[in-house]
Amino acid sequence: MTRWFNTAGPCHPDYHYMLPTAARLPLVGRLIAQQSYFVLHAPRQTGKTTALLALARDLTNSGHYTAALVSMEAGAAFPDDTGAAENAALGTWRTMARWQLPDALQPPPWPEAAPGTRIAEALGAWARSSPRPLVLFLDEIDALHDEVLISVLRQMRAGYPGRLYGAFPVALALVGLRDVRDYKVASGGSDRLYTTSPFNIKAESITLPAFTAEDVAMLYGQHTADTGQVFTPDALALAFELTQGQPWLVNALARQCVEVLLPDPAQPITADHIRQARNILIERQDTHLDSLAERLREERVRRIIEPMLAGRTLGDVPVNDRQFVLDLGLVRRDPAGGLEIANPIYREVIPRVLSSGAQDSLPRIAPTWLTAEGRMDSDRLLDAFLAFWRQHGEPLLKATPYPEIAPHLVLMAFLHRVANAGGTLEREYAIGSGRMDICLRYGPDTLALELKTWRDGRPDPHNEGLTQLDSYLSGLGLDTGWLVIFDQRSNQPPIAERTTSEAATTPQGRRVTVIRG
Repeated sequence: MTRWFNTAGPCHPDYHYMLPTAARLPLVGRLIAQQSYFVLHAPRQTGKTTALLALARDLTNSGHYTAALVSMEAGAAFPDDTGAAENAALGTWRTMARWQLPDALQPPPWPEAAPGTRIAEALGAWARSSPRPLVLFLDEIDALHDEVLISVLRQMRAGYPGRLYGAFPVALALVGLRDVRDYKVASGGSDRLYTTSPFNIKAESITLPAFTAEDVAMLYGQHTADTGQVFTPDALALAFELTQGQPWLVNALARQCVEVLLPDPAQPITADHIRQARNILIERQDTHLDSLAERLREERVRRIIEPMLAGRTLGDVPVNDRQFVLDLGLVRRDPAGGLEIANPIYREVIPRVLSSGAQDSLPRIAPTWLTAEGRMDSDRLLDAFLAFWRQHGEPLLKATPYPEIAPHLVLMAFLHRVANAGGTLEREYAIGSGRMDICLRYGPDTLALELKTWRDGRPDPHNEGLTQLDSYLSGLGLDTGWLVIFDQRSNQPPIAERTTSEAATTPQGRRVTVIRG
């Protein structure tokens, strides 16, 4: 049977390339054997549902358990009606059990029960009727909010002692994006629990890790074993570097390579094909990337991402906010310490999404920066940008959602217009660096830009910027580039009046252009 790289919904080993569940969730077997209730949280599209469906199937096939994954998502349609939410969830449970379990292990008719007790009564009835101990994974638990969520958690806590008497599931997992402390509730001015109560019976909170480089090689190796099509060592290394093992991205890159770019299995997949696939994903912003982009407008997320893009330190950001953005998968902890954007593909997608409003607001810009031979002329590009910035910079600053880096986003919107005609735009930024680096490639021509911001109470970043630009140019093997200084001090004249450019020399003797705006 032909298998493929799946990017839409849970995987099945008969149809999709996938990694063994036990390797991804080594602790879960022990927790189930110890009759534990626990939390499994991880970002979207990391394989939670796939892994738990496979685990439930293995547990049931062992002959020792009745195991199933059921979803709470249907209950989210009734945020103010606990009884209706319970009924909706229980309806989907029966459907999901029907296609996961044999007839002898199906749940009984749900008993009649009052609102606020229906989940517990259903779990109790199923556990008592099952000829084997019942294990359940409750997916999308954090789709529920407020009193509905609290009611469900309390029902499971109340039924928990019954697991020792065959009257409740012997093991149960709450599965979602967040740890239980971050479930959304409207209570006391807070939007999350801050504590495991009313689910203080959990034994562990575990997460599903990203793929390792070895995992990526193993997954892609399944395709090679099935078809004979090889991923070169450079391709494997680049796929991991670009994705940092994010499962959806790993599968999406491979799918583009083997189905779109190089469907002939006799041809090897090289690093160039991986790069082409990356560009397709970034340009297209598929559903997974779109859903992450929506999170960028949340205030808790903005407090983390905005200073990261600006190269500033985070400041006094609550630890729960930092953990929330980590749980979403937008950032990760660098092994050497500190936070960074989760992977290079997200690093491209995030500023692209944030600058999309400015991009859509751009007027038509004639490509005056191109020579008759189609090459990029940096002097002509400078003239085009200065004219654009003086005329349109002020109004376009209002079209960006992150005010502290609005000038950066407008500049990127302009450069995207340049790159869309046949080039690429790459960005680098890191907490505490005080800068953002941009590399515009157009055919054989490359332009490096160092972006700095001059804020109230700070010295002119001119000299520091020239030193940093030196380092950036050295890494790219270039002799010239732009230092762009956005003056965001109070009481400055309009952009049209303060925008200037001048030649300068870096400490290492490179001739560069300094733009002030």
